[in-house]
Amino acid sequence: MLWGVGCMLVTLVVAKRRNYRVFFTVQKGMALKVAVEAIPSLLLIVIIVGGIVQGIFTAIEASAIAVVYTLLLTMVFYRTLKIKDLPSILLQTVVMTGVIMFLLATSSAMSFSMSITNIPAALSDMILGISANKLVILLVITVFLLIIGAFMDIGPAILIFTPILLPIMAKLGVDPVHFGIIMIYNLAIGTITPPVGSGLYVGASVGKVKVEEVIKPLLPFYGAIIGVLLLITYIPEITLFLPRLLGIM
Repeated sequence: MLWGVGCMLVTLVVAKRRNYRVFFTVQKGMALKVAVEAIPSLLLIVIIVGGIVQGIFTAIEASAIAVVYTLLLTMVFYRTLKIKDLPSILLQTVVMTGVIMFLLATSSAMSFSMSITNIPAALSDMILGISANKLVILLVITVFLLIIGAFMDIGPAILIFTPILLPIMAKLGVDPVHFGIIMIYNLAIGTITPPVGSGLYVGASVGKVKVEEVIKPLLPFYGAIIGVLLLITYIPEITLFLPRLLGIM
């Protein structure tokens, strides 16, 4: 949510500076109508999060449920998708999946190379040897995860580095949930960061532009995202208040 808020603020500032024209003003009645029409789409979030939290289905199963629910919405409720459109959509999906799978294969090869050369254990010793200060170690780990995320997919990175970094965080008194959020956020940034950046390639494919063309316009957004990263890293209450409120920790 904070990621989205940060990007929205950047969008507002950029639009103001570049004097983007207002094509139409949203009236109260129109806003209410749009809000009501959006309820079925927003229910998807409730279904996915609620299903995972309640143990009804796994995160992987949730993705399949999301696809089925979205198809029902677009074909039955909103009627913006027709059966004849499905072949082209499936073809685009296959192309995007091929790009992502290639990136995953490259990332997995890198993770295998790191494992057999005992690099993760050496990194753990190096991090602990830098400083005993909690704030410094958090900064070092944040920078480290940003670099890893730029070259490795989230899945392999979590499997390799969680067992290494979690004990370090425990020694520093960092809550495991807080560390998990920090790690996922850092690695998620890697999905929009070259050279791997699977999210960049997917976005460029959807927008039918080259990856090189989207990097420069994204720079202000990177700044906002990093700013939010520092907030959630050094102010644990931001990320922990909701789990505590829901009673899951």
